[in-house]
Amino acid sequence: MRWLIACVLAASWLLGGEAAARTAQARMARVSTAVFVLEDVRVQLDWPAQTSQGLLRVQAARVDAPELGYRFRDLAWQCPLVRQGARWRCEGEVHAGRSAPLRLAIDLDDTRIDARIGRGDSALALHRDVATPDLTRIDLTRVPLVWAQALLAQAWEQGRMKSGTIDGRLTVDAPSRAPMHVVGPVHLRGVAFETPDGTIAGENVAAGAQVDAVIGDTMRVQVDGHLLGGDMLFGNAYLALQQRSVAVTIDAVQRADGGWQFPRLRWQDDGILAVEGSAALTPDASLQALDLRARSQDLAPLRDGYLTGFLGLAGLADLQLRGAADVRVRFENSVLHEADFVAHAVAIDDAQGRFRFEGLEGDVRFSSGVSSRAIDSELRWRGGALHGLSFGQARLPFRSSDGVLNLREAATVPMLGGQAAIDHLQLRPPSDGQGLDIRFGLELERLDMAALSAALDWPAFTGELTGHIPEARYADDRLEFQGGLSVELFGGTVQVSSLAMERPFGVAPTLSSDIAFNDIDLDSLTGVLGFGAISGKLDGSIQHLRLLDWQPVAFDAELHTDRAAARAHGVHQRISQRAVQDLSSVSDASFMTSLQSQLLGLFDDFGYRRIGIRCRLNDEICEMDGLGSAGPGFIIVEGSGVPRLSVVGFNRRVDWPTLLERLEAAGKGDVKPVFE
Repeated sequence: MRWLIACVLAASWLLGGEAAARTAQARMARVSTAVFVLEDVRVQLDWPAQTSQGLLRVQAARVDAPELGYRFRDLAWQCPLVRQGARWRCEGEVHAGRSAPLRLAIDLDDTRIDARIGRGDSALALHRDVATPDLTRIDLTRVPLVWAQALLAQAWEQGRMKSGTIDGRLTVDAPSRAPMHVVGPVHLRGVAFETPDGTIAGENVAAGAQVDAVIGDTMRVQVDGHLLGGDMLFGNAYLALQQRSVAVTIDAVQRADGGWQFPRLRWQDDGILAVEGSAALTPDASLQALDLRARSQDLAPLRDGYLTGFLGLAGLADLQLRGAADVRVRFENSVLHEADFVAHAVAIDDAQGRFRFEGLEGDVRFSSGVSSRAIDSELRWRGGALHGLSFGQARLPFRSSDGVLNLREAATVPMLGGQAAIDHLQLRPPSDGQGLDIRFGLELERLDMAALSAALDWPAFTGELTGHIPEARYADDRLEFQGGLSVELFGGTVQVSSLAMERPFGVAPTLSSDIAFNDIDLDSLTGVLGFGAISGKLDGSIQHLRLLDWQPVAFDAELHTDRAAARAHGVHQRISQRAVQDLSSVSDASFMTSLQSQLLGLFDDFGYRRIGIRCRLNDEICEMDGLGSAGPGFIIVEGSGVPRLSVVGFNRRVDWPTLLERLEAAGKGDVKPVFE
């Protein structure tokens, strides 16, 4: 705007008087000011005789303001120039290339200069006293932020303003041999912004602040004010301020490489979150360093206000939080150097029932530094649950040094009438391109299967669960176990090996394992399942088991009776009439006997030599097999004695949901005996 004012002054000088009609012209190859550089400037004034006004035309082929980021081509302004003594006024439309025109008005005399440019209700007004030519006051009235896009790009190249207006009164000091200094209050309304990749964005943001900025080869900006609502996204951090007022202080200095230093950051969301610290960004706006201290006096509203982005990514969008907490983190070059977490009566409850902690107290302290003195801390809880399995109070004593957080002594957690012991734990945070890595060892001792069955809504299994997992590792959202679990169940044992979980606390968790059965007492098992009675001993395996969201999607299962084990334990191998019918209904089988079918009803149970069945599940189809072929079918039960009865299956491909329905019906006794 200064150069246009200069053109008005030049026109008045060209005029020289107003007695006769006059046309004055001037052409300048280059005009330099403290802010703008103009090239190929042409000024023309047509002034009719005996009048108090003329027509002023100003054109410039190029206008560059490198410090502000603005570049214009083919700039043209035309207005009626009016003279009233020492006062000059000129108002008209200014055009730049194909952009929509703005209306520019200039009013000046010997002591001051006033100018206004705008469109509709949006205007930028300028006032300068001749006695202080380096000082300019700028009044902003509902100015669209998109007008400031070029200036914003000087500090944030990737930022794009979508909407919003700014009001304010700024004082600009622009000496010719020093950086420009801008200071004053501003108010923002309805602001929306984003980056091309969508990682940073904002909607409906309002703010009021005092701004102090130095603009030159490098920039220094101080902002002290309040955010007055809005939603903002910074990577995975989603901030929903609603209509709350948040006090914000930012000191920022642009480095020579284009990056930014933030020596002071302050965020005060009363009653919810208070943050103070410093940070640094690389030239591409990536986080280079961060040192923050945060405190939340009430964790309950913290989730919706600040944590939904992180929790949603982890599949914990409905997590419930209570209590208070303090956090300190220090990053350098994307590496975590220090982290402290202090809990004050914290409760964490997953709405989907995957985990719950009550009465969290104490602290967890991490350090990456190499020192002779390790840092100790301790976290405690009153109780909780894991996938519906309740556990009691416990304490975890930690020690951190050399970038690793370790459990400094074994921790025991009461659980299901027994205990789970964590004999070692090592946590290494993300660094050097590697993600979070957690390793631990687990000992399960005499967990009550009846309590476990009740918690998981299983049939009333009895026995004890004991196992040792010498090493488990969580990395890349996958939990893998070495060793295995041994369950004493129905007089026999169940061995679980090759156990692994993906997304254990995320969306659609998966579990894979191999399971082996040995000497399971069939009489006890079928009694608990509500199945027809079978006596004997059961062996078998479930290989390549895979659960998706805790539902089976693949496995290769094979179960068979162990005649030698039954004899060793003095168990007779008998199968009840109802069990025969249940097996037949579940597997689309029929039964055959050496006696006439009408005599079957006279017997309550039958002797058998072997029982065996196999199911290979894939794509919701169970491929069935048994002890061997029997013509087009397969043998499930091989009879023994009199009457000699065998059960043969004929359908080798069974729909898995249908099979589950049949098993449920058999367990409820909804299968009616049918004799053939």
